[in-house]
Amino acid sequence: MRGQRSRRDVLALSVAGALLSALALAPAASLARPLDEVVQSGVLRVALYRDNAPFSEDAGGSPSGIDVELARRIAAKLGVKADVRIVEASENVDGDFRLNLWRGDLAGSRLADLMLNVPSDKMLAVRNEQIVLTAPYAEQRLSIAWRKGSVEGGFKDVQDVQGRKVAVEGVSPVDALLGFANGGIYRDSLQHFRSFGEAAASFIGGEADFLAGSRAAIENALHRADPAKTADVEIKDLAGTGLVKPRWELCGAVRQDSRDLAYAVGDAIAALTAEGAMKEIFAAEGTSFSPPAGY
Repeated sequence: MRGQRSRRDVLALSVAGALLSALALAPAASLARPLDEVVQSGVLRVALYRDNAPFSEDAGGSPSGIDVELARRIAAKLGVKADVRIVEASENVDGDFRLNLWRGDLAGSRLADLMLNVPSDKMLAVRNEQIVLTAPYAEQRLSIAWRKGSVEGGFKDVQDVQGRKVAVEGVSPVDALLGFANGGIYRDSLQHFRSFGEAAASFIGGEADFLAGSRAAIENALHRADPAKTADVEIKDLAGTGLVKPRWELCGAVRQDSRDLAYAVGDAIAALTAEGAMKEIFAAEGTSFSPPAGY
């Protein structure tokens, strides 16, 4: 038995060694690159999340959304073309960085030069030494929608949802904000759906009294819906409960040794904001543009 265990250990070490060797021998083209290499290649590789409307999605196999257009505009400012790659979200943002920016996957997929839709968070940057965050490009807000006249006096705060049906995407920031508010007394009001799109459909179809999520997602869902079903819908931003931030800023991320690329992306974002292009990009998806602090 001892010999069998020893052989299994040797086999495990051999497999691990082979995987490490394969990663070490991966072609240089798979690495994230600093600014001069990006410019020389003529292509900026950008990783964007799947099923993240209105920022990025690939329905029909064609990437679209706010971040897709933003990636193209940033690339144009750098004098290159954008190569947009739609990726699945990991369990957390740290894992997304690892798979898409600095380590990659076992299949040897090319790493991205830039990721967008990253929370601009100091602690996130501190615990991920392998990446650098860019300047933020927009603010996200948690909001709630309801039909005019359905709430006496209009929606004032979260206590107005008690005893009503609130459609939310399961395991989302707004689910946590409402679920933990006032000791959790509103949890029975929450109707959980697998995606925000399904939650929005429930509200638009009249099955739920409220729809909660990011303001951008709510506005985009209403923009896509039949105007006859959404003309009387109102939206209000939610206040924080202490446990969940009701507002945060979105930024990009690059690998640590591509810091000059982060600066160039920041300059491009500043120029697009000053030119009014950011408002145009958001408006095309039916959403309002909320600039980050400092703009």
